[in-house]
Amino acid sequence: MASGDLELERGGGITGKKRPNSYNRPAASPYYVENTDEEWTPWLVPMFVVANVAVFIVVMHINDCPKNNLGFEGSCVARFLGRLSFQPLRENPLFGPSSKTLEKLGALEWNKVVQGSQGWRLITCIWLHAGVIHLVANMLSLLLIGIRLEEQFGFVRIGLIYLLSGLGGSILSSLFIQRSISVGASGAVFGLLGAMLSELLTNWTIYTNKAAALITLVVIIAVNLAVGILPHVDNFAHIGGFLTGFLLGFVLLLRPQFGWVQHQQLPAFARVKAKHKAYQYVLWVIAVVWVIVGLTLGLIMLFRGENGHDHCSWCHYLSCVPTSKWQCGNK
Repeated sequence: MASGDLELERGGGITGKKRPNSYNRPAASPYYVENTDEEWTPWLVPMFVVANVAVFIVVMHINDCPKNNLGFEGSCVARFLGRLSFQPLRENPLFGPSSKTLEKLGALEWNKVVQGSQGWRLITCIWLHAGVIHLVANMLSLLLIGIRLEEQFGFVRIGLIYLLSGLGGSILSSLFIQRSISVGASGAVFGLLGAMLSELLTNWTIYTNKAAALITLVVIIAVNLAVGILPHVDNFAHIGGFLTGFLLGFVLLLRPQFGWVQHQQLPAFARVKAKHKAYQYVLWVIAVVWVIVGLTLGLIMLFRGENGHDHCSWCHYLSCVPTSKWQCGNK
């Protein structure tokens, strides 16, 4: 499962070469696909994981809790790590840096993006994490989801979906959350989840156990989105990333529908392979239009300084539902 983007209070040899197909999976698997495609050797998703971990180490080094924690109640956690030790748990219970450090290094903050013309934060926030727990949860989700997709579709398409979904999540988050900062890769991870769903739908005829695959995926997505209604979790980044990835899946992950003629007397070379279906082209056109319009309109609204809540009075419930146990005043 993908972990949420978090809101914090202010204060040479790798080529992606294809390898032989390994789709000879048991038919009971909900994701078994009847095709003869070759698979790609995944390397980009693992590199994304390495990059995120490396960025987190750099952030902790710059944070330097023992030196910069003067005056804050509580002592640094795991002081044996030296400069890499964590902020006091009262400040950051996720074992990570201070909000001030994250803000300095590129966290998503509406004021700086819109009024400070720092649009680059829409991308940099994807590579920052609030703590070890946040980082591990997101990276495990990325590996579980991304490896399978990169094996099937290659690093170019999956890389594009990951980055554009992260951007889409950042845009929606900025439109609706303007009083706190947000960091995390879960918008991009949710984009991969959305792409998995649209890939299942657009390539429907080549899947076995279609219902099982669809139900499994919908349940995973629903659970992850439900977690986003908790306070301090940026569900708008989840939703924006998911919708962007969902649309991009129709564009980048469609395949020819492999309908083999079932006739025992036909030799293998005489089998007929179907081409793309008409509905795939229709979905492709619709998705291209929507993803371009959505990202463009979102950016225009954002840099004009508009607040998404002015256009949707009930949308705050998508990111936090108040209960007797917590309030949503920071949303």
